[in-house]
Amino acid sequence: MNRKQEVLKDVVIKFAGDSGDGMQLTGTQFTNNTALLGADLSTFPDYPAEIRAPQGTIPGVSGFQLRFSSHHIHTPGDECDVLVAMNAAALKANLKSLKKGGKIIANTDGFDSKNLRLANYPDGANPLEDNSLDGYEVIKIDVTKLTREALKDYQLGTKEKDRAKNMFILGFLYWMYNRNMDSTINFLKEKFAHKKDILESNIAALKAGYHYGDTTETFTTTYRVEKARIEPGTYRSIMGNQALALGLISASVKSGLPMFLGTYPITPASDILHELSRHKNFGVRTFQAEDEIAAITAAIGASYGGSLGVTTTSGPGMALKTEAMGLAVMLELPLVVINVQRGGPSTGLPTKTEQSDLLQAYYGRNGECPMPVIAASSPADCFDAVYEAVRISIQHMTPVIFLSDGYIANGAEPWRFPTEETLPPIHVKFKKELWDGEEKFQPYLRDENLVRPWAVPGTPGLEHRIGGLEKQNITGNISYDPENHQLMVKIRQEKVDKIANFIPEQKIDSGPEKGKLLVIGWGSTYGVIKSAVEELQAQGKSVSHVHLRHLRPFPKNLGDIIRNFEHVLIPEINNGQLIKIIRDQFLVDAKGYNKIMGIPITKHELVEVLNTYFVEEQVV
Repeated sequence: MNRKQEVLKDVVIKFAGDSGDGMQLTGTQFTNNTALLGADLSTFPDYPAEIRAPQGTIPGVSGFQLRFSSHHIHTPGDECDVLVAMNAAALKANLKSLKKGGKIIANTDGFDSKNLRLANYPDGANPLEDNSLDGYEVIKIDVTKLTREALKDYQLGTKEKDRAKNMFILGFLYWMYNRNMDSTINFLKEKFAHKKDILESNIAALKAGYHYGDTTETFTTTYRVEKARIEPGTYRSIMGNQALALGLISASVKSGLPMFLGTYPITPASDILHELSRHKNFGVRTFQAEDEIAAITAAIGASYGGSLGVTTTSGPGMALKTEAMGLAVMLELPLVVINVQRGGPSTGLPTKTEQSDLLQAYYGRNGECPMPVIAASSPADCFDAVYEAVRISIQHMTPVIFLSDGYIANGAEPWRFPTEETLPPIHVKFKKELWDGEEKFQPYLRDENLVRPWAVPGTPGLEHRIGGLEKQNITGNISYDPENHQLMVKIRQEKVDKIANFIPEQKIDSGPEKGKLLVIGWGSTYGVIKSAVEELQAQGKSVSHVHLRHLRPFPKNLGDIIRNFEHVLIPEINNGQLIKIIRDQFLVDAKGYNKIMGIPITKHELVEVLNTYFVEEQVV
C-alpha cells in the first residue's frame, strides 16, 4: 500500500483516559522512545487527585502531554495536535486543549451510553456521532474490541486483556510516527520477566496496534520528526524527582559525606524516596518516618552526627516541619529541606502544580529564622540546583530550603550527563581538635564568613551542648540576655546575607542589558517565559529575561539589573509572592501576572501580557 510520509517539526500529543487505562505508562514509554530518537522533548503528566475516582468520570481522568520537536523547545506546548481519548470523559476534559483541525484518536468502546452518562453528556448526545467534532480529524478505533481479538488465544480474563489497551494505542502511535517498538518491548521484558502471560499479551497488543495502522487502508499518511540539533554528549530523558535524587547522590559522593534521607511520603515528593532507596550502593540511607516531624528531626540528628541530612515534603509537610527547621537554624547545622510544591492551602490540590510556598520558605517559621532558598527551573535543572543547595548548606553550616513543584517533579526533558570532573567541589571541614589559644571548645566561635565549626559527637575534647534555646555568642551556653539575643539574631541573618559573596552574579538569560521590559521569573515558569520572550525578541522588541535560582540571598547584582529597565514584570503560578519580595528589597514598581489554576502559564497568554507593554510602539 502506498502511503505518504510527512516530516513535521513539532508535535504535541495528549494521552487521556481513566486512571486505570495506563496513560502515564503509555506517555512515559512514548517519551523514552522519543528520547532514543534524539528529538527534543518536554512532558506534562496530569494526575487525578482522587486515588479511586469513579471510573468514567471527569475527576478520574488521567493525562500525559508530550511535545517533541526537531528544534529546541522549552515547554510541553499550549495546545495539542493529537488527543488520544480512551473514553468520553477524557474527551470532554481535554477537548479545549486541542488545536482546531487536530486529530482525535477515540476508543469507541469508551463512548457507550454508560460512559457518556458518567461524563455528563446530555441524554442521546454522542460527540462521535452528532457532528459536534466538525473541524477536527476524528479517528475512531474500537481499541477494546481489537485488543481482545489480538489476545483471544491467551488464557487471561477479560479484565486482564483490557489492561493491554494502552499497548495497542502505543503500537498504533509508533506506526503513525515511524517509530521502532524495541524500546518498549525491552521494557516489558524487564518489567514482566516472571509473568510470561502478561509479558506476551502486552507485546502482542503492542504489535497488534502497530499492524492495525500498517494494514488498515483508512490511514494514508505517516509522520516523522527529525533528530534535534543539540549539543553533543550522552543524554537521557529524566524527570525532575529523578534528577533531584541523582543530584543529592552526586553531592554526597563529591563531599565524601554519607547521605541520610528522613522523610514521610507525600504527593508529589514521594518519588524522591523511591529513587534514593534504589541507591544503597552509594551509602544512601533512607528512613520513612511515622510523620513529618520525626522525618526532619531524624535528618537533623544525622547532620549532627556528620552526615548529609536531607528531608523531603510538600507544602502541608513544610508546615509541620517548621519548628524543627527553627531548631536547625539555631543549631547552625547543614540540612537540605526539599519542598515539591503543590496547590494549597491545606490539602489543596495534591496532584496539581503551584509556586505557592515561596513566602512560606522566606518567613514561615516562628522568630527571626533566616534560611537560604534555592529553586530549580526545569526537570533537568533539579540536578544542578539541588547540588548547589547541598554545597551552600555544608560550606555555610546552615539549613537550606530547596523548591521544586509538581510540574517540574513529574515532567521530563533530555538531560546531558555531567562528568565527575565538571562538578564543583564541596569542601567539608570537620573540626578535629582545639585551635591554638582555645582552652575549651567554643562551638559558636566563627570564621570570617560567620560560619561556626562542625564537630562530630565523640571527638575527644570537642564535647558541646546543643538545643533550641538561645545560645550565648561563642560559648553556645544557654542565654536569656537581651543584648546577646539581638546579637545572635543579627549574626544569623548576616551569615545568610554573606552567602551572596559565594554565589554567581545574576546573568540575563536573553535580551539586552537595559531596555523597556524585564521579565523576572523563578522555578517552573522558566520555559514559558523564555519561549514568550524569544517570540517578542524575534519581532525586534526590547524585552529581556532574568530567571532566579538563588532566591535568598539574591545575587548581589540583581538590583543593578532591575534598575536598567523601564518596566518589570513577574509571572508566577501563585497570587503574587516573589513580587512582594522584589518590591520590598529593591523599591521597584514591579507588576505581576498570576495564574492559580493548578496548571502552568501558557506561552500564548504570556505573549499577550508582554505585548501590552509595546502597544504604543505598535500604533506608531
